[in-house]
Amino acid sequence: MSGRKPALKLNEARCAPDLPGKKGIWARRFSGFEAACAATSLRKLSVNSATSGILGENECPGEATLLAVAFLRTDPRPCRAIFDHDHMLLAFFRFIALLPLPVLQALGRGLGKLAYAWPGKYRQRLQANAAQAGYPQPAFARRAAGQIGATMLESPWIWFREQDSLRRIHLDDANRAVLETTLAEQRGTVFLTPHLGCFEVMARYLAHKIPLTVMFRPPRKAILAPLLETARNNSAVRAVPANMQGVREFVRALRRGEAVGLLPDQAPGVGDGVWAPFFGRMAYTVTLPGKLAGQTRVPIILCAAQRLPRGQGWQLHFVRVPEPLPEDPQAQAALLNQSMEALIRRCPDQYLWGYNRYKTPRGAPPAPTSI
Repeated sequence: MSGRKPALKLNEARCAPDLPGKKGIWARRFSGFEAACAATSLRKLSVNSATSGILGENECPGEATLLAVAFLRTDPRPCRAIFDHDHMLLAFFRFIALLPLPVLQALGRGLGKLAYAWPGKYRQRLQANAAQAGYPQPAFARRAAGQIGATMLESPWIWFREQDSLRRIHLDDANRAVLETTLAEQRGTVFLTPHLGCFEVMARYLAHKIPLTVMFRPPRKAILAPLLETARNNSAVRAVPANMQGVREFVRALRRGEAVGLLPDQAPGVGDGVWAPFFGRMAYTVTLPGKLAGQTRVPIILCAAQRLPRGQGWQLHFVRVPEPLPEDPQAQAALLNQSMEALIRRCPDQYLWGYNRYKTPRGAPPAPTSI
């Protein structure tokens, strides 16, 4: 016989090692899918006679093994290794956040221009939308594509270094007056942040001024969900789903005198928008801001964080929508789009021109042929 120690056998029904005097010790620690994960993990670790006796006859796994099992995903799918896609992606973005902001923004601009250089629908749409707004120059389109890349790569820096981000906020007297005058009214505020500049830092800044609730949609790529959830949990911003439950939470927050935030330039679903002019072309525009303001009698402010050169930070802009709002939803949407146009023209190359803003949502009525 060999001198190896007896093999460690697993009772997978209880997820407990069959050890004398130790039965059930792990079953009390893990249950359900966690138990299945523990069993799978130990099999993967190959704790048996072939390991030359990593565990003795009367020994239990150490704390390191317990920690390894505890970090496994507990879902009905087969257990993955600790370094699965979610953890690797999160670790990658945490690493990115260690780089200096000017470096990240420069890398982002380079990647954005590289993506623009590739022929395709994205490039065509960016050029067409920019030209529709009065910016037909090829140099403008390339610059705008670079700014989109900067927005993407600076986001992890903001998610994981929020205090550093807030220290790079710049606010001149005129924009400060718009914000402070509105907040002094203490009757709640609807903040609309279009895809302009750095919208991630804007939400975090506002959340330090007034309790802020924002709507979010689950990302189309499931692999991004854990990353975005971690980013939300790192801030004082309260997030609610983009459904009727979220709308009810918005109304409650406004009636408490708090603030809510949403994107005004995303194409809404059927029944949640109307056709209104946007840079001289009809765009299906969300009606929720007007409904919220009309129901709770609160002001609407459009806001954006303009990216400054060489990593200096962001200049904040605030535009208050004229009151009272028209009662007609289409007139409300037209007024909001007009105010948004004025804000975008303050830093037009930092707008997301590549977004398909003029699409017709499935089931929506066709766009009018004339404005």
